[in-house]
Formats: sequence, structure tokens, C-alpha cells
Amino acid sequence: MAKKILVVDDERHIVRLVEVNLSRAGYDVVTAYDGVEALEKVKEEKPDMIVLDVMMPRMDGFEALKRLQADPQTQDIPVIMLTAKAQDADIFRGWSSGVSSYLTKPFNPRELLTFVERIFQSLEEGGPGGGDEGEPVWEV
Repeated sequence: MAKKILVVDDERHIVRLVEVNLSRAGYDVVTAYDGVEALEKVKEEKPDMIVLDVMMPRMDGFEALKRLQADPQTQDIPVIMLTAKAQDADIFRGWSSGVSSYLTKPFNPRELLTFVERIFQSLEEGGPGGGDEGEPVWEV
């Protein structure tokens, strides 16, 4: 069964660009256009990952992320911030807020897809939030 990804951005052309590229890669894509709608869609759709913009009406991405992380049912959903906020302070805020990745606009859709695939691979291999958090396996 395909992994489900929620794409959240108030710019419809960005949502469409991300949606088309993730769909072509075999993902099931759900969309939202602000933070409030994103939180509603998370409850309805139970996505495996969220691609989240920062600057949006009604509720920004940082507030939506904070609310997701405060809820035990959603706190482990990996989040990729995809935003025009490229200042060091914004990037630091994103990383310190617990995002899985932080990608700035303009962006290369293939780069986003690479981040998505790496995060899912890490989760399947038992990386952060992905199951066994035991000792690393060393191969000789």
C-alpha cells in the first residue's frame, strides 16, 4: 500500500507541483492550504508524512507543527518544512522544532523526493521514530 503524504502550502501551484511529483513516485497525496486545514486533514487522513510550508493564513507551519508534536497520536509523523523562510534563524527554528528535514524555496522537486525517500527508508530501518532504537549493527 502506498505511503500517504499530506502537502500543506497556501500557494496552489506549489501544492500541485509537489503533488504531481510525489504521485508520479507512487505516493498517495492529500492536500491542505493552511495550518488549520492541515490539522483537520491529519485527523481524517492519518498521513505517513507531512510536507509543510511556514507562512500561511489562519495558522502558520510552526504553530501547526507545535500542535502536531503536542498530540501523542501525531507527534511521530515526520515533517519536511518546505518554505521560503531561508534565514539562519528560521532554519534553526525549524530544526529545533523537530522537523525531519528543512528545504527552502525555490526547490528542486527531485531533491524533495530524495528527502522523502530517505526519511521513509530511515524509519523502515529503525531510525529516529522508526522502531528499534537499540544498539547499531556493525558489519565487518
